[in-house]
Amino acid sequence: MPCTRQINDAHMAAPDLAVVEIAAADDETALAVQELLAARCAIAPADRTTRDPGEPGVRLRCFLDLREEPDS
Repeated sequence: MPCTRQINDAHMAAPDLAVVEIAAADDETALAVQELLAARCAIAPADRTTRDPGEPGVRLRCFLDLREEPDS
């Protein structure tokens, strides 16, 4: 996956931290899934999706912190 960055130790340095990669058919779907996650826990959202050349669909990576309440 050329557009996918490496997940490093800092991304998962403590319990209740997670990296979620969303694969979807289009930007709208990927961003909608990110919104659903944001309603349940604190996230560092992605501001755009990526596309892998020659592959269908888009990808979006966000970082979750289950220890914190989502921003309202």
